[in-house]
Amino acid sequence: MAGFILIPENMKTNVRIVLLMLIPAAFSSCAPVYRCGETKPLKTPVTWSKNLRTTVRERDYLCSEVAGKEKEIASLKTNINELKNERKDLANKVNELSAMNEDLRNKYSDLIDKNLSQTDQLTRALKAKSDELDEKEKLLTEREKVLDELRSTIARQDSITGRLNSVLRNALLGFNPDELSVEIINGKVYVSMSDRLLFRSGSATVEEKGKEALKLLAEVLDKNPDIDILVEGHTDNVPIKTNLYKDNWDLSVARATSIVRMLAVNYKIAPTRMTASGKGEYFPKAGNDTAEGRARNRRTEIILSPKLDQIMQLLGN
Repeated sequence: MAGFILIPENMKTNVRIVLLMLIPAAFSSCAPVYRCGETKPLKTPVTWSKNLRTTVRERDYLCSEVAGKEKEIASLKTNINELKNERKDLANKVNELSAMNEDLRNKYSDLIDKNLSQTDQLTRALKAKSDELDEKEKLLTEREKVLDELRSTIARQDSITGRLNSVLRNALLGFNPDELSVEIINGKVYVSMSDRLLFRSGSATVEEKGKEALKLLAEVLDKNPDIDILVEGHTDNVPIKTNLYKDNWDLSVARATSIVRMLAVNYKIAPTRMTASGKGEYFPKAGNDTAEGRARNRRTEIILSPKLDQIMQLLGN
């Protein structure tokens, strides 16, 4: 008799690990974009930021969980087919025994009770198999429903990100590519602004042209309240030490905080949607051995991602 697959109750807890971001994903101009099931890069690019690496792992893990669910469903379907076959065999046996009892009733009265007892046992076994099959089918239906909802939510999140990317590109067309760029990678939109657009050297005060860019960005964010905002400050590796800032890390934190504060105070973006983070010189996009590379590293990245409340709610069910 075939074995049965029991789905442990704590599987729901394991699934909670998934989704940080679906989904969820970091942006880099050279980072590959791939979907669940597509071939991944053989080697993680060294230019990826820590946030990008973490987000890619989260997305990969989510894809792995989805694949695991599909395998689990396939296994359940196989188990159900086996149960159906066993039920059919048992039903046939019941019918055979019932016919045999009818033929022998007049000749072998002493065997009637025994045969009836055997029929009763097989009938109970058949009912037990039927009940088990019903439970398996119910579990399969529930698993398929959750999986469909997860897929639908991921698709909606990707759609939101795609529309946001398009709107931002149109809103920020007036800026040069070396000043401002918009990219979408693994489900998140990266708005990367160079320091010459936003700040003077060694300063965390936003310049007028930078204020113009942030104003346009804020108008889009205000119309998309379901987008979370992470502001990351980055510098090159040239040492800095002033009365205000002890080092590049200190400066990058101040710059990220300055932008978050401006979005909240000047443009009324909800502070609960925003996080300020200073990365200093430790996540460069290019080498610091040339002026061009250092210029690329001096940037502020505004990372926009759909909220994960729906996905986390599904995983918690």
